[in-house]
Amino acid sequence: MDAFYPTLVYLHLLLFVLWLGGDLGVFVLGQHFRRRSYSMPERLTLLKLLVIVDLGPRTAWALMVPMSLTLLFAGGWWPGLPFPAVAAAWAIGLGWLWLVWDAHAHDMTPRAARDRRIEGWLRWALTVFYVGLGGLSLATGEPLAPQWLAWKALLFGGIFAAAIMIDHAFKPVGPQLMALVQQGSSDATEVPLRATMDGTRRWVITVYALLFVTSWLGSVKPF
Repeated sequence: MDAFYPTLVYLHLLLFVLWLGGDLGVFVLGQHFRRRSYSMPERLTLLKLLVIVDLGPRTAWALMVPMSLTLLFAGGWWPGLPFPAVAAAWAIGLGWLWLVWDAHAHDMTPRAARDRRIEGWLRWALTVFYVGLGGLSLATGEPLAPQWLAWKALLFGGIFAAAIMIDHAFKPVGPQLMALVQQGSSDATEVPLRATMDGTRRWVITVYALLFVTSWLGSVKPF
């Protein structure tokens, strides 16, 4: 039993590595996709690889939700947190994970659109939950007494908010990519697509920054 909590911490770190490492892979593939020196088939292959690699971070993100509640429960960081709440967190996390993989398996169908719509609602709910948990704890000292932990919860909510903005900024890519494939590479098709990707990158970098800060808070526990 003494190894149970450290094992949870280890699994938490593995999820962080999968999330950030996979996201960096997505970022690099996206950078190469932007290069007009590649042929269209090469760029489309890069895009397919990007979508597959992106499943890693999305999987880690979904599992981070129940893992965070499990760590709070097992470590005694949230006094009074009932076990049914932890079980509910796992149901939510695994349900979210199913939505991610089911949408990938049925991409470009109404079923995938439904999955992603439900996932969007879930992200909004979790944003409110983590921001509220962190904000309340900072203001009152409860239910998360350590300030570093309250800030971590608040910033984790910020990651959800930034990810929502990524999806919002990325919406025009579908029609723009279709125009690129159908009409070929030209300033008329490339410039709008690049502008959309540039706008999305700002929120991606925000997620990276928040991930670094939250991991630092959890490791150093500075206050």
